[in-house]
Amino acid sequence: MPFIAALVNGELRELTYKIWTDAGVEPLFLSDSDGIRIYRRSLSFLLITVVRELFPEAFIFVDHSLPFGGFFCEVGGRKPFSEEDLAEIESRMHQIVDDDFPIRRERVPLDEAIDLFCGRGETDKAKLLNRREKDDLKLYNLRDSRDYFHGYMVPSTGYLRYFTLHKWSPGFVLQYPRRTDPTDLLPVRVYPQLTAIFREYGKRLRLLGVDSVSGLNEAIYSGRIREIVLVSEALHEQRIAQIADQINQHESVRLVLIAGPSASGKTTFSKRLSIQLLAQGIQPFPLALDDYFVDREKTPRDASGNFNFEALEALDVSLFNEHLQALMRGEKVQLPRFNFRTGRREEGEEVQLGPDHVVIVEGIHGLNPRLVAGVPDERIYRIYVSALTQLNIDRHNRVPTTDTRLIRRIVRDATYRGYTAEETLDHWDMVRRGEKKYIFPYQEHADIMFNSALVYELAVLKELAEPLLLQVKPSSPRYVEVKRLLALLRWFEICGSELIPDNSILREFVGGSILRDYTP
Repeated sequence: MPFIAALVNGELRELTYKIWTDAGVEPLFLSDSDGIRIYRRSLSFLLITVVRELFPEAFIFVDHSLPFGGFFCEVGGRKPFSEEDLAEIESRMHQIVDDDFPIRRERVPLDEAIDLFCGRGETDKAKLLNRREKDDLKLYNLRDSRDYFHGYMVPSTGYLRYFTLHKWSPGFVLQYPRRTDPTDLLPVRVYPQLTAIFREYGKRLRLLGVDSVSGLNEAIYSGRIREIVLVSEALHEQRIAQIADQINQHESVRLVLIAGPSASGKTTFSKRLSIQLLAQGIQPFPLALDDYFVDREKTPRDASGNFNFEALEALDVSLFNEHLQALMRGEKVQLPRFNFRTGRREEGEEVQLGPDHVVIVEGIHGLNPRLVAGVPDERIYRIYVSALTQLNIDRHNRVPTTDTRLIRRIVRDATYRGYTAEETLDHWDMVRRGEKKYIFPYQEHADIMFNSALVYELAVLKELAEPLLLQVKPSSPRYVEVKRLLALLRWFEICGSELIPDNSILREFVGGSILRDYTP
């Protein structure tokens, strides 16, 4: 497997970068996060180039990613591609890979780049560049295709051997390998709820008149951002109320399980849901999974010998189920309280629930069937919460959902935990591994999904995240990631946090939440 790029004296560089003096060089492969990003970006350029050659009237939207490894794409300017069209596109892509065409980068005057994009009808890129501070732009060239991409490329198409295209109504999927299996394509799986969430979010963006970062920036310039904030928050409240109503309609439900990845806003969501349930006449009772940790010496360890607090076996699942079922029967239960200083469980409060109570459990294992194996399915309502961003820089450059959550977490960790951005980034890989193992495999088990993303949030987070990121020194091993996040945030204009309602999910990260100390 060839390497894709390199770190030269700690700086991310393309393989075409020339070294004139002695330097420390570390190769990056598809199994590295920066390597796979470069591969996916280059593969997108190859796809766009071939579509321009075969179907000049068409244009491609690189929309969102899929868990098995792939971009969902849509075509504009013509009807959706047929199976035969996709086969022709894929065949031409493979031919260009075999011929190993160079991918070249050039620096052009900004006016020239804007004229290029306006001439192709790519107004999202043109508007974004109109307020660019630099007077030039780096474009990439492949055959006769020129385009802008946010990040580096491989030096030639011969590197792009692992991909395929699938029909995926109403568009198609450009499938690529995952970091964990860099030379294999995973089996394609259908994710109906996840797909529905992204389509719903796309409708929201069109409703708000914001289909890209340039649209959001225009709303900030024009003063329409207040309306964007209010409508975005109203859509969240509407969705939470709908979920509460669905729980109310299922009279047999006595347990609500909430799960989702880090920085998805689960805590604020669960509290807002509790309020909506109270409005429906249902008494929510939060049951803390953390109080059911086994004693420290019984905690499983990972491959490095460290305590693995994220494993399901770190919880006393048997005791949790015993207490849960007793509570649902209306019996008195002596709940535990875990003492994190001593690493042992202690006696907590005694609780007895009435017939109008619903137990709410929020945690990473909420959707794992093993957590509540003894509770009948008809008594459970499962909710998956995540920040599934679909606001892209432009039609070809995505804002990864993971980056939104990472920036949320950097700001929250600084606000409430006193962590530096570097410390948050140090833990992020471990957090992501836990999500992939304990959360994502179960997301389609949910009865419903809630998208906590807010179209305006990166414009708010920018002002808070940038100073934290700028404190990371160039000598830090996290500096490459810092530069990447700063480059992303530079595309956004700043929106002041004073516009955010005090019960917003975003307040969980930036501070000032009226729900922080609320307990139903």
